[in-house]
Amino acid sequence: MLTIVGLAIIFIIVALLLSEKVSPVIALVLVPFVGALCLGFDLDTIVKEFYLKGTSSVVQIAIMFVFAILFFGIMSDAGIFKPVIDKLILLTRGNVVAVAVGTVFISVVAQLDGAGATTFLLVVPALLPLYQRLKMSPYLLFLLLAASAGITNMLPWGGPLGRVATVLNMDVEVLYRPLILVQVIGIGLTALLAVALGIREKRRIIAEHGALVTDGNNFVHALEAGHQKPALFKTNVVLFLITMVVLFGGFMPPAFAFMVATSIALLVNYRTPKEQMACISSHAGGAIMMATVILAAGLFLGTLKNAGMLDSISKDLVAFLPDFVKPNLHLIIGFLGQPLELVFSTDAYYFGLFPIVNEITMASGVPPAQSGYAVMIGSIVGTFVTPFSPALWMGLGLANLSMGKHIRYSFMWVWLLSLALLLATWAIGVI
Repeated sequence: MLTIVGLAIIFIIVALLLSEKVSPVIALVLVPFVGALCLGFDLDTIVKEFYLKGTSSVVQIAIMFVFAILFFGIMSDAGIFKPVIDKLILLTRGNVVAVAVGTVFISVVAQLDGAGATTFLLVVPALLPLYQRLKMSPYLLFLLLAASAGITNMLPWGGPLGRVATVLNMDVEVLYRPLILVQVIGIGLTALLAVALGIREKRRIIAEHGALVTDGNNFVHALEAGHQKPALFKTNVVLFLITMVVLFGGFMPPAFAFMVATSIALLVNYRTPKEQMACISSHAGGAIMMATVILAAGLFLGTLKNAGMLDSISKDLVAFLPDFVKPNLHLIIGFLGQPLELVFSTDAYYFGLFPIVNEITMASGVPPAQSGYAVMIGSIVGTFVTPFSPALWMGLGLANLSMGKHIRYSFMWVWLLSLALLLATWAIGVI
């Protein structure tokens, strides 16, 4: 019964998010609540075990998102991203394909610290205005960002490999060595995908707008002539860089770092309390929206986890498998990794499903490391194409985009990319 209700909760929420019939908050709050009641849990248990534990696990993330959105909103208002975007446009000369490929490599660099939230915070505010100016789809930005960051997330400190190493009781550095070539191949495949999608996007822009936004040297000269640095530009750049150093260096918790940085930014850019509160109000909509979604997601995950539904789902899904499937179960799970990203949270996937897959395949003579590689590579490209990713929610909030539209736009391309990478991994003998 736990499995049936758990799957029903997940499928209903995913369906509601994809169809956009209701807001994410309504789906993430009411569906798990009704599901818990259907399983016979009393209100006291729902409040103490599901609500309090679930929301407490994400409250720091919610705080970080609120103040991060405020901080980047202030920085954007101060104009510090405009020169960067202008330089990128000058560098690419408004070439849509070059922008798409550049997105891949910028995202790879941004994800090197292994923190998805930081990646979205760095890439989205910087590149979204460029996409908007060139009339490129912002969902293409998120597709390429998601795929690039997912592949880079194979790093030992990225999270997924650490979870695999924990399950297998192996040294994460030893596990990572064969993945270096896999990452290189994956980044190359993503760049090729960016070229193909960039060409498609270029054709779409011409079809819808009659011509590309850019026009060679005339566009470049117009940008150079119109470029002006706003007041306090250098001060805001220094504040932005210091904030990024603090975040990457781990000198403060991210939530606290953004609280301090936002307060300083308000003090620097706005002299009176009235002006400061007006600035906060102008960005409050996105900040409140993200906080409510993250807290609602905490209730959702808290209900599934603490009610035992995630454990039950992972066990029951493999209980009915025929014998001939079991030696290849890791490959099957890898093949289905992207769709499973829509069903499982990261912890449920690696700590719930993977240990069972490993036990079954190991009994059939498959080395544990190979099972881990297949399961991880099959799903990791889609790490940020799932409603289970808080960082993705934040990134979409920054861009005022829809989770459902992002999944519809990106899902098949990311799944094809993950299958190509899985096949390449098999070809070079890693699995």
